[in-house]
Amino acid sequence: MFAWVEYNIYHKSGNKKRIKDIMPILCKYTSWIDSTFKKTNGLYKTPLCATGMSNLPRGDAYYAMDFNTMMAINMLYLSALADILNDKETSFIYKRQYFALKTRINSLMWNASDGFYYDINKSEKQVPIKTIAGFWPLLAEIPNGEKAELIIEKLSDPKFFGTSHPFPSLAVSEEDFDENGRGYRGSVFPHLTFMVIKGLERYQRWDLARECAIRHVYFMLDSMSSDGNHHRGNLWEAYMPTKEGPAKWSGKPSFPRAQYLTYDALSTICLTIENIVGLSISLPRKTVDWVIPNMETMGVENLSLKNNMITILSNKSGRGWEIQMESEKLYYFTINILNVKEKTLPIPSGKCSILIDKL
Repeated sequence: MFAWVEYNIYHKSGNKKRIKDIMPILCKYTSWIDSTFKKTNGLYKTPLCATGMSNLPRGDAYYAMDFNTMMAINMLYLSALADILNDKETSFIYKRQYFALKTRINSLMWNASDGFYYDINKSEKQVPIKTIAGFWPLLAEIPNGEKAELIIEKLSDPKFFGTSHPFPSLAVSEEDFDENGRGYRGSVFPHLTFMVIKGLERYQRWDLARECAIRHVYFMLDSMSSDGNHHRGNLWEAYMPTKEGPAKWSGKPSFPRAQYLTYDALSTICLTIENIVGLSISLPRKTVDWVIPNMETMGVENLSLKNNMITILSNKSGRGWEIQMESEKLYYFTINILNVKEKTLPIPSGKCSILIDKL
């Protein structure tokens, strides 16, 4: 996932030199993974512990859905990083590898009757256990629109992943599902919920992404303290899928870990800015995109964009819904309202406002 992370860091920092310095290391690391784990059929075989999901029931899985999809993401974003450096040859090499892996995943791991992606065993037969790993292809942009809809439907279906706290690591319909979580047998892990929400973005499902982000953050908030005081308490590594509170695993008192910030920051900071408020920022492009699925009072104040502090707020005034903006430097602002109105405008330094009804 390093290439995907570096691509996102670049758009937040605008530091092209970092890409130039890190690219040889990422390419060398990818070559090592290929030489160590890639098989003749084009898929990757690693120990299942490499997926990080320790006790997830996977039957006789040999080729893990999630690891192979992560490698597809790696190839896709190595190509994108090479494009930033204007290295067309390297970009083409990794894009070709991405499409080759995408084809293998779609041909071997996609189940048309179930509308889902599965692990496969050593004989390349599917292991029909529905896990959160089946949503990684959304982030990798592997399914076409029709397949994506079939996968996304399961996020709202209470028989599968449509629990009140999105999203369990194992489908409710599986016999090993545990409503207390029990590790990866039903727990909600913030980093995996984040992954699914970012996958929804790839298919322009902003509404569902925002709804799930809000539910997830509220469950985290309500689980912080049993006495209802949200100003103290813990954020957790994992949560129960059907009620508030941290996940439970009998015999594992150290699970889940409290204040596990590598997961919690994704939910509390990133999802709030990018999905609940709806802001997407790119410093190299000098752009701020704001997707507003509902007209309501919200926004962000004093957000640091490197050497530029911006404020973007929506309020209802006597003139109707108005977006008030303040910036130290010029940037380009794209607003998408309810998927009905979309407009790109240059925003000068200083203060200005936009009336929604005038767009």
